[in-house]
Amino acid sequence: MSHPTTISIINGHLIDPANRIDETKDLHIANGRILAIGSAPEGFNAEQTIDASGLVICPGLIDLNARLREPGDEHKATIASETAAAAKGGITTLCCPPDTNPVIDTPAVAEMIQHKAQQSGFCRVLPIGALTKGLQGDQLSEMAALKKAGCIVLSNALTPISNTLIERRVLEYAATFGITTFLRPEDPYLNNQGCAHEGPVAAQLGLPGIPAAAETVAIARDLALAEQTGCHIHFCQLSCGTAVSKIRQSDLAVTADVAAYQLFLTEDDLVGFNSNCHVIPPLRSHSDRKALRQGIADGTISAICSSHQPHELDAKEAPFPSTEPGISGLETLLPLTLKLVDEGVLSLSDAISRITQGPADILGLPLGQLSIGTSADICLFNPKQQWQLTTDEILSNGHNTPFLGCEFTGQVTHTLLEGRLTYCRETDTKS
Repeated sequence: MSHPTTISIINGHLIDPANRIDETKDLHIANGRILAIGSAPEGFNAEQTIDASGLVICPGLIDLNARLREPGDEHKATIASETAAAAKGGITTLCCPPDTNPVIDTPAVAEMIQHKAQQSGFCRVLPIGALTKGLQGDQLSEMAALKKAGCIVLSNALTPISNTLIERRVLEYAATFGITTFLRPEDPYLNNQGCAHEGPVAAQLGLPGIPAAAETVAIARDLALAEQTGCHIHFCQLSCGTAVSKIRQSDLAVTADVAAYQLFLTEDDLVGFNSNCHVIPPLRSHSDRKALRQGIADGTISAICSSHQPHELDAKEAPFPSTEPGISGLETLLPLTLKLVDEGVLSLSDAISRITQGPADILGLPLGQLSIGTSADICLFNPKQQWQLTTDEILSNGHNTPFLGCEFTGQVTHTLLEGRLTYCRETDTKS
């Protein structure tokens, strides 16, 4: 199937926070790259024209944390199914954590994931390499080889490195290669196999709690080691207000993200043992949610991610503590972010920045922007379109979301990756 090499997107409201553009402008694409903004160059002939009247044109979304379940858990989802869901959600680039099976601790696994994503063609997939072999936390991985194989950042996924000396060595090694490390701050001893925020709701439901200190103790340690080693660290999926304060007060150039659902749900949503609200780190208090929103508003937290974890139905059907944590979130990343605009937390431009420019800056990549000559990764959405999230509407193999039945405003109409249409609402036959 041949694709048009020249495209014009006309009459749309162009929002590109990286270039401070927020006005009605046309966009012209040639050979997968942004050729011109505004008037078409002389002699330019568009093979395809997309009329974006009433639509917002913005850079393709970048998701810093999405599990695709392949290799190893294909009964939950596949690279093909989840990258198609990402395209439907306006996402053009996503980062896949290393806790696959086998773990992304060899170049072969990293290359296989990228190859499969390229075959599917829906979305750019950036594998995150493992910081330690097998994520076991005792031996350093071959960081230089992983970086060469396309792992531009490294992480130990959901498994904290409990040995502080090993974490120091890991960060020193990463710093030598100029590799950013993604850390999910958690003290495993304070976590103590809990499954809910340590507070009144967990006590009322009889669920083992995880104190906010499990996160803040780890952040204090990680900040000290970042200062010692000079490694650039990024904190993943913050959940509590004290964590935001610690990062805000730090003199270090650290960055942080938050899962979109943490900005809306709280421990109260666990009432009734709703297993679709079983996430780690857990949903915390109303004051924590307020602090996370303040962190997003003032830029302490510069990115919103989906923290996408698709599950099969059985994974959520046991008693609450025995269910598998995680929410299927690719297709609600944009609508939840837009909801922050409706609720007065962010301006539309700032909201788009947190899912485009913010993540791109963290990754150190020339993405998340519509500059001349950059890759034509573009999302078009109707900011006024109201729709309901139903199982028929979800393209991901994982239907495990507490937002089923919710009404949203703002719907993706087109997604382009490198100037190629990877999703078009008009031709979407599923919904």
